[in-house]
Amino acid sequence: MKAEIHPDYHPVIFRDLASGEAFLTQSTRTSEKTEKWEDGNEYPLVEVEISSASHPFYTGKQRIMDSAGRVERFNARFKNFGKA
Repeated sequence: MKAEIHPDYHPVIFRDLASGEAFLTQSTRTSEKTEKWEDGNEYPLVEVEISSASHPFYTGKQRIMDSAGRVERFNARFKNFGKA
């Protein structure tokens, strides 16, 4: 790697605002806010609106759309449209 061209890669706490869950990982993101982690060290805190802790796809609460039923209802509603 070339020296002085890469951003600073350091530990950061990400807090999910939807679920309140936090996790410590490495990132180039920075923040003015800091928080003390379980190991007793203080790290920058980045707040995110949604993460895998609250996203419906990852939590198993995803709703499946019934597109076939919607198409059938549309066709039934408008089957006589335009016929004189």
